[in-house]
Amino acid sequence: MGDDVRLIRVGPAERAAVEALRLAEDQTDLVASNVDSLAEADEDADARPRAVAAAGRIVGFLMYELFDGGRAANIYRFMIDRAEQGRGYGRAALARLLDEIAAEPGVEQIEICYMPENAGARRLYAAAGFVEVGVDEDGEIIARRAVDRGARPVSPDGTTRR
Repeated sequence: MGDDVRLIRVGPAERAAVEALRLAEDQTDLVASNVDSLAEADEDADARPRAVAAAGRIVGFLMYELFDGGRAANIYRFMIDRAEQGRGYGRAALARLLDEIAAEPGVEQIEICYMPENAGARRLYAAAGFVEVGVDEDGEIIARRAVDRGARPVSPDGTTRR
């Protein structure tokens, strides 16, 4: 199902659809709201908000930034709407995002943080090659991986292929 997933820069046409996305009840404390995230992106020129599109509709949202002089990327928002979870969209969106980041010249490392109780995120990111390296000041798990520029791209199902 994740083969048709695309990442779209969030502009005025996508904003309302992104703001309308909802997490499952037990996930609401794990990720900042999309309304707050887009407001943050409005104020932060480094933020790169993306809508996750699949099957002709917006199904998720993510946001990242480059830091450390452009040598690293930080994925700090990632969500798939509660009605769209379990269809492979998160895995496919992560694969597309890793490709997008790899296309940035000079980026060598990707970092992501998530709440320790977010078992789904932990599994998804581990399957994509992220390794837990510590805990940040907010108690979130920090996981990192090197940028892969084509040796073994991640497929939408989370496996690597040659």
